[in-house]
Amino acid sequence: MATSVIGTEEISVPATPSAGSLLRSRRSRSAALWGLFFIGPQLLGLLVFSVIPVGWAMILSFMEWGGLGDRTFVGLANYRETFQSSEFRGALSHTILFTAISVPGSVIVSLLIALLVNNVRFKTIYRLIFFLPTVTSSVAISLVWLWALNGDFGLINTYLRSWFGADPPNWLIERDLVVPIIALVSIWASIGFNMVIFLAGLQSISPSYHEAAQIDGASRARQFFNITLPLLSPTVFFVTIISLIGAFQIFDLVYVMTDGGPGNASSTMVHYIYETAFVDFSFGLSAAVAMVLFAIILLVTLFQFWGQRRWVHYDD
Repeated sequence: MATSVIGTEEISVPATPSAGSLLRSRRSRSAALWGLFFIGPQLLGLLVFSVIPVGWAMILSFMEWGGLGDRTFVGLANYRETFQSSEFRGALSHTILFTAISVPGSVIVSLLIALLVNNVRFKTIYRLIFFLPTVTSSVAISLVWLWALNGDFGLINTYLRSWFGADPPNWLIERDLVVPIIALVSIWASIGFNMVIFLAGLQSISPSYHEAAQIDGASRARQFFNITLPLLSPTVFFVTIISLIGAFQIFDLVYVMTDGGPGNASSTMVHYIYETAFVDFSFGLSAAVAMVLFAIILLVTLFQFWGQRRWVHYDD
């Protein structure tokens, strides 16, 4: 504010903004509008396809609804029925078993392949070969492995019989083998994506660390555990989180290869949600199961974030 003295009175006169400040203000508003323009479609998609459906599922989990007609508020009845259901407990145990096999297997195998590819020539060709399953339809992958694992004429059993004279089992019919077999297929399908992420992390590590370690006489194993793995820990954490969320949400491989069979021996949480909603037409109960799965994934993810902050320290 500027002041002007007229006679014996002081009058406050608003200061005139400078041309530079007006220009900066207009530029900041223009940048904000352009930013909103570019992220607007993504925000709209997130709202329409994620936020609203999750909110609606949460509301629906307290109701009884068969897809048509009126919805009836039942409170926590759907959640009580969920935890009392033996089918739900079976689906949960199968999902945990699948996760326990697929997540560590995928992370370890992908990291080993990334370490090998990072130290050979023609990295681009190897990246392309290993990444092909990632860009292949999951249905196509399931159908190929369904044929390869067939107990009568499958490729795997044919070779086992002709080369080793073995009597192999029918992999997708044995109740004790079906979930581990699907987990192995999932590991094979996810190696390419995880390997590319690990390669990016490995190539971001400065070679000077390894050169200094070699001068000090450190072996390759010691360089890996003392240099590579600590510097790669954020990448390992990211791949683990992504793999964990994907494992808990596994559906396509199960649906195409076994449809939850034999019996319910390979039914997972998402497959159980699908069966409850679109076979039994109990949408309220399926929404309750979906909310339970959402809570499990959220708690496990938060626990991993806590573990990352607790055990991994970064130097300023």
